[in-house]
Amino acid sequence: MSSPLKLYLAGPEVFLPDARAVLDEKAAMTRAYGFEPICPGDLVIPPAPTKHQFGLNISEIDESFMNRADGVIANLTPFRGIAADPGTVFELGYMCGAGKIVSAYTNVVETHFDRTLAWYDGKLTRDADGRMRGSDGHSLEDFEMIENLMLHGGVVRRGGHIAIHKASPDRLYHDLTAFEECLRVLAEKR
Repeated sequence: MSSPLKLYLAGPEVFLPDARAVLDEKAAMTRAYGFEPICPGDLVIPPAPTKHQFGLNISEIDESFMNRADGVIANLTPFRGIAADPGTVFELGYMCGAGKIVSAYTNVVETHFDRTLAWYDGKLTRDADGRMRGSDGHSLEDFEMIENLMLHGGVVRRGGHIAIHKASPDRLYHDLTAFEECLRVLAEKR
């Protein structure tokens, strides 16, 4: 009998006040679907003489976790702004680049374009070439994707699944409906 696939559970949950409870729930669900979870919150960080070195230690351990994993489920729910957590973005890119199994989810249904448009208060202009531009002059692209085209496209082009779910605002990082959809799809592909 082969060992279960190891899935790295990427997302901003490590920053939540109840991080351990959320990560434990995600890990239990992952096991229930026959996978072995690897959670960034499970790391033991060696002491360091400086904050900088402590950060480097965390980065090194997280990369070692991803190297051990067969794949990733990345939580791309916007965090601290209109886009996914930058650490999670790095982790998804790392796993795509490593040729591993990739899957992602979000608990908001608004596309990246819609969220960016809201950031500009809906005020766009068109330049001479017909490109939409915000008040700062930066162009805006509408690809009907849940995140930046490199993230969304990276998952889809590798045959991965993207689950999109509308969670209530008070459950944005606790609603695991879309996370479970990713697990279900991955289990069906085995």
